[in-house]
Amino acid sequence: MEEINLFSPVRSLESSALEYRKEHFNNNEMLLHGGSLFDSIDSYEEWLDHLKANSRPETLRPGWVVSSTFFAVRGSDGKIVGMVDIRHELNDFLRNYGGHIGYGVRPSERNKGYATRILLLALDYCRGLGLDKVMLACDKENAASRKTILKCGGVLEHEFLHTDGKTVQVFWISL
Repeated sequence: MEEINLFSPVRSLESSALEYRKEHFNNNEMLLHGGSLFDSIDSYEEWLDHLKANSRPETLRPGWVVSSTFFAVRGSDGKIVGMVDIRHELNDFLRNYGGHIGYGVRPSERNKGYATRILLLALDYCRGLGLDKVMLACDKENAASRKTILKCGGVLEHEFLHTDGKTVQVFWISL
């Protein structure tokens, strides 16, 4: 499998990042999993400011938790193949819906094992934060994400019906 590394978003990755986002939008995917609002903040510069604010308790926006967001970059060609957002703790919203880790893979790079690699790297990062276990959630109909979570040690805790009518599955992974 190709080598994947996590990189913090920086200005020099702007064109690659916008290309990544555009591929999702062109695929009628308006929500970028693991993107920490990259799908809804128009300016890349503003998005970097948003990430910086969320990286420290002193500058957090109300209702947010400290988090680290990364691009998953393929070593052979430097292409962004995915994103991951790692929340250092859970608030009420994340405890119910989002969990510690959100991740996504660009449409053209799916089914190549990148999601598993991204999640494993995120779990290593969580160990470095001193977390003992992490929560992840996905739509029950998202078989690929469920398979990835289970492959990385996820244990289904419960399911619930989201307000959008979809069944959400909540998993825990012991670190």
